[in-house]
Amino acid sequence: MSKVSVLAIFLAGNNIVAFAQNNQPKPAYDFSISREEKIKLAESAAPPEISSKASLYVLERSGYIKTREGTNGFTCFVDRQTPWNSEPTCFDAEGSATTLPTRLFAEEERAKGKSEDEIKTEIDAGYRKGRFKAPTKPGIVYMLSDSTSLLVNDKIVHAPPHLMFYAPYATEKDLGSPPPGLSMPRILRAGQPDAYIIVFPKAAEHPAH
Repeated sequence: MSKVSVLAIFLAGNNIVAFAQNNQPKPAYDFSISREEKIKLAESAAPPEISSKASLYVLERSGYIKTREGTNGFTCFVDRQTPWNSEPTCFDAEGSATTLPTRLFAEEERAKGKSEDEIKTEIDAGYRKGRFKAPTKPGIVYMLSDSTSLLVNDKIVHAPPHLMFYAPYATEKDLGSPPPGLSMPRILRAGQPDAYIIVFPKAAEHPAH
C-alpha cells in the first residue's frame, strides 16, 4: 500500500471502525507476546533518548498496567483507537496529563465488555463534564514506530512513521483546507477534543560527494 493510501486512512478518522461485524479481521495487537516484547513495542514509538526515560504502560487483557515511572514527562504505550489497531505512541507531558487518561479508560471499559459506541459516549460525556480535558497548549505525539497497524475497510494495514501535534477541536479549515498530498499537514479526529495535526516526516536528503 502506498503512503498516499495510508494518509487517506488517517483522514478517515472515526469511520475506521465502520465495517461488517460478521467479517472481523484478527486484531493487530498480540496480547500473547512477552512483557519484554510489549515494552520494546511501546518504546519503538520515539527515539530511545526519549522513550528510555518515559513512563511506560503495557497492555494486558484487563487494561493498561504501568511498568515504569519516567523522568522526562513523556508516556509511551501501545494505543488502540479501535480494538483492532496496534499504535505505538509516546505522548509528551501535556498529552500524558490530558489525552492519555481517555486511552486508559477506553481499555478498562473494553475489558468489561463495553461496546465501542458505549465507550465513545462515555468519553464524550467525560469531556463535557470535565472528567477528561483537551490539551491546553501545543505539544507532540511521537508515532515513529515501523510497527503501527490500523484497521481500514475490513483489513489490517501498515502505517508509516509519523508525528502528531495537539490541535483541540481543529478542522481542515483551520489549516487552510490544504490539497491532498504527503507534503501537506492534515487533521486527524477533526472537531474533537483530541484532534491532531498529522505530519509524515521526509527523509533527509544528503548531497552527493
